[in-house]
Amino acid sequence: MEIKIYTSGVKTEWDNFVRESKNGTFLFYRDFIEYHGNRFNDYSLLFYEKGKLVALMPGHIEDKVFYSHRGLTYGGLIMNAETKAKDILSAFEYLTVTFRHQGIKKIVYKAIPHIYHSQPAEEDLYALFRYKASITASNISSAIYLPERIKYSELRRRGVKKAAKNGLTVSRSEDYEAFWPILSANLLERYDKQPVHTLDEITYLNSKFPDNIHLFTVQDTQNKVIAGCLIFETHQVAHIQYIAASDAGKAQGATDLLVDHIVNTAYPGKKYFDYGVSTENGGEYLNESLIHQKEGFGARGIVYNTYTINLQR
Repeated sequence: MEIKIYTSGVKTEWDNFVRESKNGTFLFYRDFIEYHGNRFNDYSLLFYEKGKLVALMPGHIEDKVFYSHRGLTYGGLIMNAETKAKDILSAFEYLTVTFRHQGIKKIVYKAIPHIYHSQPAEEDLYALFRYKASITASNISSAIYLPERIKYSELRRRGVKKAAKNGLTVSRSEDYEAFWPILSANLLERYDKQPVHTLDEITYLNSKFPDNIHLFTVQDTQNKVIAGCLIFETHQVAHIQYIAASDAGKAQGATDLLVDHIVNTAYPGKKYFDYGVSTENGGEYLNESLIHQKEGFGARGIVYNTYTINLQR
């Protein structure tokens, strides 16, 4: 096994491997990883077995800890159909030995949830067990398996009907400037936070990945944007990255209308709708009202686990 640190000279090789992988998504293309490159000391890795590339790991190092990768929602080992369990065991063996020699204290590993796999790809979970990893964060998301949906709750059905009665409409949009203030105001009020992406960053990413990043907005009868939702589309999943409504939008059922449109109209070929996590503090706190709203649409639990390997034992 040979491990190489990513450089710009292998960008094409990296992106081609992601494109042909069994668990990679557009989040792993270099143009996405590097949009916020100034925030992280990139230390992405390529794993070769007998000269053949068998896995990638986007990552960075901070305070003698290797993270895979805090700038991404998920991001463990990316594998293709030819990658075998023994390859991943070898990757972890070489990685742990090398990092110990370099004085790295821990490996913090964010596994890719199975709904994003196009083929079975959990060889890494077995290797994590073998290398004594512990689960150090567990965030629960809510997803709908679209071919066999659970019925909406009565409250959610009433919300969709209210929106229709109020004459609200949903459309695909490029009007990020109208949506971002609504989103920012919501996050500031509820969580005292700003969006992870600035308006400039998200418009840049949309220009790079127009087939994967989509904005849907809700308009009232005066054609004013009162709600919106940003979708990250991958091969099998429509994932809500952001969703928010103004006070007027909330009162008129705009959020319910948005979700109903995404689930039933916008992505007829997808297997999953991922509504996002409802936890904070690494999963220690569950926002019960938030997950209850998502479960009202028939969404059920998908876990985003983070594992840690202590290299100082």
